[in-house]
Amino acid sequence: MNPVADFLEATGAFGAMSRLELEALSAFLGERRAAAGSVVFSMGDTGTEFYIVRSGLIGMRAPQADGAEVDTYEFGPGRFFGEMAIVEGLPRSATCYARVDSELLVLEGIDFYRLVWDHPVIGAKLLASMRAVMRTRLAEATGILSDLVKWGESARRRTIVDEASGLFNRRYLDENLDEAVRRGTPCSLLMLDIDRFREVNAAWGLAAGDAAIASVGAALQSLVRENDVAAHLSGDEFALLLRGAGKAEALVVAERARAVIEGLWLEFRTGKNAAPVRLRLTGSIGVSSLPDDALNAETLSATADAALARAKELGRNRVVAARGA
Repeated sequence: MNPVADFLEATGAFGAMSRLELEALSAFLGERRAAAGSVVFSMGDTGTEFYIVRSGLIGMRAPQADGAEVDTYEFGPGRFFGEMAIVEGLPRSATCYARVDSELLVLEGIDFYRLVWDHPVIGAKLLASMRAVMRTRLAEATGILSDLVKWGESARRRTIVDEASGLFNRRYLDENLDEAVRRGTPCSLLMLDIDRFREVNAAWGLAAGDAAIASVGAALQSLVRENDVAAHLSGDEFALLLRGAGKAEALVVAERARAVIEGLWLEFRTGKNAAPVRLRLTGSIGVSSLPDDALNAETLSATADAALARAKELGRNRVVAARGA
């Protein structure tokens, strides 16, 4: 008997997971009680935990344009909250508190990334469950959309996060790259492809590709600084925008990213009783810097892409720098 796995299965929020996967997830979850009126976390706190309501009721309140805090949502049994602060690495955008005595299941941020890295299929399915719940939450809370605009940049970022990887999407990357160029800020752009990604999909199916994207996304997120942008562009394509970083610093970051990805493994089984097969991931990276290699955003992207193409031509799993403006 595994009462936590029983509960997760009964909620229906994790319907894509098998019973064995739910039992594996339950091993990472801690239990916590929240007395009525107590604060689970406050707006502005560092997001280090993700919560599932096992019993009770959790309220969420956020400031309005006039500064007054009002309740904007509530989470009952089977609902989860606090997930985006872990995925984005941003401060909490609202305060959550217990309206009544409540029991919570807690997933620490470090365990979330352990799931993504060590059990990528489970991690990918957990991310998919998060996406589904977020869509439902927005559909139910029609009044929240106008409030999100008032919350400013932190809330705006939530609308431009890529679903598959947990990173920002191309739109957000392009906006930040254009801003850096307008301001004349030195910066570097890393363009990255997962090596032989089509072969992974062909051999192991779309779930394997989703797991690879989620794993690489988590790895890249762990490398960026506060003002950098890690983005998933499409398919197996990723990018890192490093503000204030020259060519030498960017090459160091790129090599770290290559090494971290090379350390990622996906594990699959061809059948129920088959022995597990481990697949190692690698990535190829092109690096271009402004103003050394380009004077505008378009050329910076083009030179980083060209460097990436050379990295693949030279045998993949390597970093190649642009050849200069």
